[in-house]
Amino acid sequence: MTGAARGRTTGAAGGRARAAGLVCGSAAPLPRRPSLTTPAHLLPAHAAARRRRQLAAQPWSGLGGALLTAAVFFALALGTGSAATSLLVLGPLATFALPAVAMMAFWWHDWPGSRLSTPWTGLLDTVLLAAAAVVLTIAGQAVVERSDLRGVFQAEPGPAAAATFPATLPLAAALFTAMLQLTLVCERWPLAGMGRLSSGAAALALTWAIGTGAYLLLVNHGAVPAAERAAAGLRDPGGPVPAADFGAALAAVGVWQGVFFIALRGWPVNAVARRGPRLLAGNALVIAAGAVTYLLLREPAGLRPAAISAACGCVIGAVLVVAVLFEGWPAARLRPLPCRVLTLALIALVAFVLHRALGAYAGGRHWTRATADDWVTTAALSFLGTAIVLHVGVGLRWPFAPKDP
Repeated sequence: MTGAARGRTTGAAGGRARAAGLVCGSAAPLPRRPSLTTPAHLLPAHAAARRRRQLAAQPWSGLGGALLTAAVFFALALGTGSAATSLLVLGPLATFALPAVAMMAFWWHDWPGSRLSTPWTGLLDTVLLAAAAVVLTIAGQAVVERSDLRGVFQAEPGPAAAATFPATLPLAAALFTAMLQLTLVCERWPLAGMGRLSSGAAALALTWAIGTGAYLLLVNHGAVPAAERAAAGLRDPGGPVPAADFGAALAAVGVWQGVFFIALRGWPVNAVARRGPRLLAGNALVIAAGAVTYLLLREPAGLRPAAISAACGCVIGAVLVVAVLFEGWPAARLRPLPCRVLTLALIALVAFVLHRALGAYAGGRHWTRATADDWVTTAALSFLGTAIVLHVGVGLRWPFAPKDP
């Protein structure tokens, strides 16, 4: 192919991308509603066609992606040599990375990697997200305790070091919950009109403001002895909610964020035509369902906060497997009502398998600074969640993506 022909080809492709509003570095505003939660009859033609192609490629696309997802999962779960040390070091890093991963996938649409061809798109974005994970973990450490790089990169940093696990995890959970609420439940309103890059950066900043504010207002570290807090520089905000209960309640909210706005694609509130009532109904539904779930598991069921977080983390991981990795297949081929019923049944089945499998593995390990439930929560939510979103939302399912005409 001559240089002129190459120029015409890339120019035409770039023109089509710009016409479709897919050039993420531009100031073009994001769509009014995320395609994930937009009813099928309201989707633009190109988005509806893309959804059909993705579903037609299942289950082989999902099975192939499961191999890459498993590779990333095991790299995170065992990357430092053991499950125990990976939990202490990579667990906080992966959890703090989740808001940035969501920003790149849902707001920036893979920019800056989108300027390259696959697989370089995913590789560049993954490197940038790894760097962001380090920066955001250090920032979270500075909010919760004193800054200490030993606590970020070492599993046993010493008795006087500020370790990131488990002290920073309630803040990290608040940040990710706020990002999902803003991105999916609030449909990126009111930031979407700012343009892709500006709105994504503003979303991450707003997420930090909301998450940090909730942490400082609500959390207390009274369960940690005062001498240990002083040695590590851990600051106690003095809020009304113990840190473990705060994290468990956020995990319960995350379950319903995933079920209603990922697995069920915004149903039942996405049928409301006016945005104001739709956003109010969605926020009320998710928060109320999360609060009731947490209270039922905490009181009548008598589960400890760590056990609640583990169970909810497995449900969230199952939502991502069923609805993201496999695009809802095979339920998505059915009519709406049986589709929703089968989707929920598949999520329950996958969550049960995840909880049993991860719990059996964790139960056979020796834990000192953590528990088996801590590892199950982090493995299902942070390690598995990061792996799936990196493959589907950032790596664009390479090399298992359906052909795009």
